[in-house]
Amino acid sequence: MDSSVTNSVVYKDFKDKVLSLAGQKGARKARKRIGRGSGSGFGKTCGRGHNGSLSRSGSKANSLREGGQMPLFRRLPKRGFNNYKFARQYEIVNVSQLERFEDGAAVGIEQLSQAGLVSGASSKVKVLGDGELTKKLQVTAHKFSKSAGEKIAGCGGTVKSAGNNH
Repeated sequence: MDSSVTNSVVYKDFKDKVLSLAGQKGARKARKRIGRGSGSGFGKTCGRGHNGSLSRSGSKANSLREGGQMPLFRRLPKRGFNNYKFARQYEIVNVSQLERFEDGAAVGIEQLSQAGLVSGASSKVKVLGDGELTKKLQVTAHKFSKSAGEKIAGCGGTVKSAGNNH
């Protein structure tokens, strides 16, 4: 027997086996076909009952209601503290972004705002040391990372704290 005949026989056997595959009994459950006559068990009111808000279209059951049982969110104790409301939010400016200013310029929060690096003149600004700086600048901000201060001072610039830091 030549190889082409052998391959077609193997393929036919394989195809027959694949076509005879079936899932386990109950593996594929048929969907509930509602509103298809009284013989189905879900005709007329379609399993929603007669009256009430849950029988109307567009209504949703409140998932937090537990039918008189004490709700889960009331059973659990109130714990912990979240500092989100009280935390100070600083806008971040990296040393590499200061490279856009002229050599010898005084860079304050107003100048950073005009350059589009911070959202406004009232922003609290922290300067971080990511990147390189080659220009001598007098930088004024609320906070400086240690590496940012070193890089600015290393170029002959000065670091000045603006206002209340704590």
